[in-house]
Amino acid sequence: MSSVPRPQAAEAALPILLRQLRLARISSHWQSLASQAEAEGWSHSQFLYALCEQEVEQRQQARQQRLLRAAQLPWSKALADYDHSGRIEAGPWQELEGLTHQSDWLQRGENVLLFGPSGVGKTHLAIGIVLAQIGLDQPCRFYPATALVQELQKARAEYNLPQALERLDRYPLLLIDDIGYVRRDEQESSVLFELICHRYERRSLLITANQPFTAWDEIFPSSSMTVAAVDRLVHHCHIIEISGDSHRRADADRRAGRRRKEPG
Repeated sequence: MSSVPRPQAAEAALPILLRQLRLARISSHWQSLASQAEAEGWSHSQFLYALCEQEVEQRQQARQQRLLRAAQLPWSKALADYDHSGRIEAGPWQELEGLTHQSDWLQRGENVLLFGPSGVGKTHLAIGIVLAQIGLDQPCRFYPATALVQELQKARAEYNLPQALERLDRYPLLLIDDIGYVRRDEQESSVLFELICHRYERRSLLITANQPFTAWDEIFPSSSMTVAAVDRLVHHCHIIEISGDSHRRADADRRAGRRRKEPG
């Protein structure tokens, strides 16, 4: 080890060393912590612990922000913000909450399917699960079903579909929103089927759908493809059914009612 420089030289050189080590938080906060350590009589190990703790916290916050940006969520809504009374029974709701508290189901490649009519909050619930998994340090990605299909179709046209599917493997959880809007077209449905087959028992899918399985023949071009896709999805799966009227329609009715009551 080289000789330690004098205090003033060490203080001048320390920011350079910290930048080389990419210790951004320590670089910006070591002086204030040093003053606190001196004032409170910290030991060297206590001072070092405080520096490292701040660095770890800053890195974790930065990673969380990167994961949120990469997920490309259309909005941010937690599962706890969803009013499930009258829409989801107690058992399935507890199952949903359980999915937000741990990530081992992602390691097992399990899927989640949320069924219900338009407007009952399926996307809200799905985003809540994704946000919780990001909080557990799991990379996730949101896709409207039609946008995902278009991206995969483009990759196939450019002879890059296998590479595109592998790129999606970086996300242990892939949210496909409104799968029912995929047209019953051989090219569209086949890339979706290939995605389902590619991720089977390897990576998890979180899918929202307006139609029950009995109507999925409207998505895939043949009954055999429908059966094969559903079979893979439900093999390791959490299926949640949501009932009730549309939140959007109820909000519109309330606004209309207020306008009728207003004088004028």
